[in-house]
Amino acid sequence: QVQLVESGGGLVQPGGSLRLSCAASGFTLESYSIGWFRQAPGKKREGVSCISSSDGSTFYADSVKGRFTISRDNAKNTVYLQMNSLKPEDTAVYYCAASRDYVGTYSWAHVGYTYWGQGTQVTVSS
Repeated sequence: QVQLVESGGGLVQPGGSLRLSCAASGFTLESYSIGWFRQAPGKKREGVSCISSSDGSTFYADSVKGRFTISRDNAKNTVYLQMNSLKPEDTAVYYCAASRDYVGTYSWAHVGYTYWGQGTQVTVSS
Protein backbone atom coordinates (compact mmCIF):
# COMPACT_ATOMS: atom_id res chain seq x y z
CA GLN A 1 0.00 0.00 0.00
CA VAL A 2 1.45 3.32 -1.10
CA GLN A 3 1.38 5.84 1.70
CA LEU A 4 2.97 9.09 2.86
CA VAL A 5 2.66 9.95 6.53
CA GLU A 6 3.60 13.32 7.98
CA SER A 7 4.46 13.85 11.63
CA GLY A 8 6.11 16.40 13.87
CA GLY A 9 3.57 19.17 13.82
CA GLY A 10 2.36 20.93 16.93
CA LEU A 11 2.08 24.20 18.79
CA VAL A 12 5.18 26.35 19.05
CA GLN A 13 5.89 29.91 20.11
CA PRO A 14 7.09 32.50 17.60
CA GLY A 15 10.81 32.11 17.06
CA GLY A 16 10.67 28.42 17.88
CA SER A 17 11.50 25.37 15.77
CA LEU A 18 9.83 22.19 14.58
CA ARG A 19 10.98 19.32 12.40
CA LEU A 20 8.41 17.69 10.19
CA SER A 21 8.89 14.17 8.88
CA CYS A 22 7.41 12.58 5.77
CA ALA A 23 7.72 8.81 5.85
CA ALA A 24 6.96 6.73 2.77
CA SER A 25 5.74 3.16 2.59
CA GLY A 26 4.96 1.02 -0.42
CA PHE A 27 7.44 2.81 -2.68
CA THR A 28 11.04 4.03 -2.71
CA LEU A 29 10.98 7.67 -1.81
CA GLU A 30 14.40 8.47 -3.33
CA SER A 31 12.95 7.81 -6.79
CA TYR A 32 10.60 10.74 -6.34
CA SER A 33 10.97 14.44 -5.87
CA ILE A 34 9.31 15.35 -2.59
CA GLY A 35 7.53 18.60 -1.99
CA TRP A 36 6.17 20.20 1.15
CA PHE A 37 3.03 22.28 0.84
CA ARG A 38 0.89 24.12 3.34
CA GLN A 39 -2.62 25.45 3.53
CA ALA A 40 -3.88 27.97 6.05
CA PRO A 41 -7.60 28.46 6.74
CA GLY A 42 -9.23 30.44 3.95
CA LYS A 43 -6.07 30.46 1.83
CA LYS A 44 -4.89 28.56 -1.21
CA ARG A 45 -2.42 25.75 -0.82
CA GLU A 46 1.14 26.93 -1.44
CA GLY A 47 4.43 25.26 -2.09
CA VAL A 48 6.93 25.51 0.74
CA SER A 49 9.93 23.46 -0.38
CA CYS A 50 11.01 20.61 -2.60
CA ILE A 51 13.95 18.23 -2.92
CA SER A 52 14.74 16.77 -6.29
CA SER A 53 15.12 13.04 -6.88
CA SER A 54 17.69 13.53 -9.65
CA ASP A 55 20.47 15.42 -7.90
CA GLY A 56 19.13 16.42 -4.50
CA SER A 57 18.61 20.04 -5.51
CA THR A 58 16.47 21.95 -3.05
CA PHE A 59 13.96 24.70 -3.65
CA TYR A 60 12.17 27.05 -1.28
CA ALA A 61 9.39 29.55 -1.32
CA ASP A 62 10.67 33.08 -0.74
CA SER A 63 8.68 33.28 2.49
CA VAL A 64 10.69 30.47 4.10
CA LYS A 65 14.15 30.87 2.58
CA GLY A 66 16.84 31.00 5.23
CA ARG A 67 14.49 29.59 7.88
CA PHE A 68 13.43 26.17 6.55
CA THR A 69 15.66 23.32 5.39
CA ILE A 70 14.53 20.24 3.50
CA SER A 71 16.54 17.01 3.58
CA ARG A 72 16.12 13.33 2.90
CA ASP A 73 17.32 10.13 4.54
CA ASN A 74 17.03 7.44 1.90
CA ALA A 75 17.90 4.68 4.35
CA LYS A 76 14.84 5.64 6.39
CA ASN A 77 12.71 6.39 3.33
CA THR A 78 11.95 9.74 4.93
CA VAL A 79 12.12 13.42 4.04
CA TYR A 80 12.38 16.12 6.69
CA LEU A 81 11.50 19.78 6.88
CA GLN A 82 13.42 21.62 9.58
CA MET A 83 11.58 24.83 10.40
CA ASN A 84 13.37 27.50 12.42
CA SER A 85 12.45 31.06 13.43
CA LEU A 86 8.81 30.22 13.05
CA LYS A 87 6.31 33.03 12.61
CA PRO A 88 2.55 33.16 13.21
CA GLU A 89 2.06 33.32 9.43
CA ASP A 90 3.62 29.85 9.15
CA THR A 91 0.53 28.43 10.84
CA ALA A 92 -1.08 25.93 8.47
CA VAL A 93 -1.62 22.27 7.73
CA TYR A 94 1.56 20.97 6.14
CA TYR A 95 1.47 18.22 3.53
CA CYS A 96 4.19 16.26 1.79
CA ALA A 97 3.78 14.93 -1.72
CA ALA A 98 5.74 12.81 -4.19
CA SER A 99 6.31 13.49 -7.88
CA ARG A 100 8.03 11.63 -10.71
CA ASP A 101 8.10 14.79 -12.84
CA TYR A 102 11.21 16.88 -13.42
CA VAL A 103 11.35 19.70 -10.88
CA GLY A 104 13.21 22.95 -11.39
CA THR A 105 13.50 26.40 -9.90
CA TYR A 106 10.25 27.69 -11.39
CA SER A 107 8.29 24.46 -11.72
CA TRP A 108 8.65 22.55 -8.48
CA ALA A 109 5.46 23.86 -6.92
CA HIS A 110 3.39 23.25 -10.04
CA VAL A 111 4.30 19.80 -11.35
CA GLY A 112 2.04 16.82 -10.85
CA TYR A 113 2.34 15.20 -7.46
CA THR A 114 1.11 11.63 -7.44
CA TYR A 115 1.01 10.79 -3.76
CA TRP A 116 -0.05 13.02 -0.88
CA GLY A 117 0.04 12.64 2.87
CA GLN A 118 -2.83 13.44 5.21
CA GLY A 119 -1.21 16.54 6.65
CA THR A 120 0.08 17.69 10.01
CA GLN A 121 -1.00 20.85 11.81
CA VAL A 122 1.58 23.50 12.66
CA THR A 123 0.44 26.33 14.90
CA VAL A 124 2.74 29.22 15.77
CA SER A 125 1.30 31.28 18.59
CA SER A 126 2.24 32.81 21.90
